[in-house]
Amino acid sequence: MSKARDGGGNRPMRSFRDRLAGREAPAFRRSAERWAAGVPVVPVLLVSALVIVALLAGAGVSWVALLAAGPALAATTSGPREVLCVGLLATALGAAVGVRDGAPARDLAVVLAALVAVTLAGARAGALRGRRDRVLAAVRSVAEAAQHALLRPVPAAVGPFQVAVRYSAAAAEARIGGDLYALVPTPYGVRLIVGDVRGKGLSAVETAAVVLGVFREAAYDEPDLLTVVDRIERSLARNLDVDDFVTAVVAGHPGAGRLEVVNCGHAPPLLVRGSRVTAVEPTRPAPPLGLRALTDETPGLQVLPFADGDQLLLYTDGVTEARNQDRQFYPLAEGLARHVSDEPARTLNALHDELLDHVGGRLHDDAALLLLRMPAASETPVIRAASDADGHDPRFRLVTEDAC
Repeated sequence: MSKARDGGGNRPMRSFRDRLAGREAPAFRRSAERWAAGVPVVPVLLVSALVIVALLAGAGVSWVALLAAGPALAATTSGPREVLCVGLLATALGAAVGVRDGAPARDLAVVLAALVAVTLAGARAGALRGRRDRVLAAVRSVAEAAQHALLRPVPAAVGPFQVAVRYSAAAAEARIGGDLYALVPTPYGVRLIVGDVRGKGLSAVETAAVVLGVFREAAYDEPDLLTVVDRIERSLARNLDVDDFVTAVVAGHPGAGRLEVVNCGHAPPLLVRGSRVTAVEPTRPAPPLGLRALTDETPGLQVLPFADGDQLLLYTDGVTEARNQDRQFYPLAEGLARHVSDEPARTLNALHDELLDHVGGRLHDDAALLLLRMPAASETPVIRAASDADGHDPRFRLVTEDAC
């Protein structure tokens, strides 16, 4: 009879024995881990420390009032459930300490009521903070989508070139700003643009979207690079305010051994040939995009020899105008000469790290860097971990760099 009861029908006894034997330990352990993960450790430790001090000091109700710091602190980092748990713990321990020390019932009741009020207010604040966090997460997901729509990731190899990009938005929590870049293969060769919109904020992002949209369309349609620039100019003339403009460098690779460059009021690109770094000053200075109607000057097409092993760095003024504590600008040409290598991603990573060290850890303006390299014909394909320049973990993606 006992065997039948134990082996067949007594499920509570079997469940209890299974737990003792560890058969349900994984589920129990997972529940315990979830509970432990949600416990606000610092507020609990604070409440425990205050109770210990109160027991040692024997000060009665005067120490109980300090227990309100526990749920108040929990409200800054935890949800309403965790705040209520800390408040319940503080109230129970406070009542025990007050009774132990013989505190007057009326005084103890007032202090505990205040403790409960702080707990409820903290739970409400925790709920509101959680709601704001969810809204912020949704906004960040939209910003992530906007970033991919405007500043599309640039692969490590485009056409015959090795390419690397680094972009940093100065605004806190921002992924995009007033600097812009794009690089596209077209029937007329690889074409690219790097620019800087006057101003900051959403209006600058909107202008950057206009420039990039027109550039990507015109780069495919127009065989002449100057016509591409003209189309951007006409579009900005219709969309920009009177005092707005965009500085930009537009470049193209129409054939082997040469690059075409059109500079519209932008910082001159840096050409790396061997160990020498030189600034590519425009032969015909032109106004920024959007201001051509105010002057008779038009941009000119500059043709550069671009042989195997040559590199071209395009950047925005957020890099060259970054100042250190002594108000000194970052020497980009010198930094490029120090860190140039056969891998553009490695070069830009070193430059970006040095730039952050120069300014003390945070940029005060948007900064963009785009490095173009023509591999030598004798170079073999290199398989390496992708740089974190595009925001991906290098352990999970491989890219192939070759000279095709």
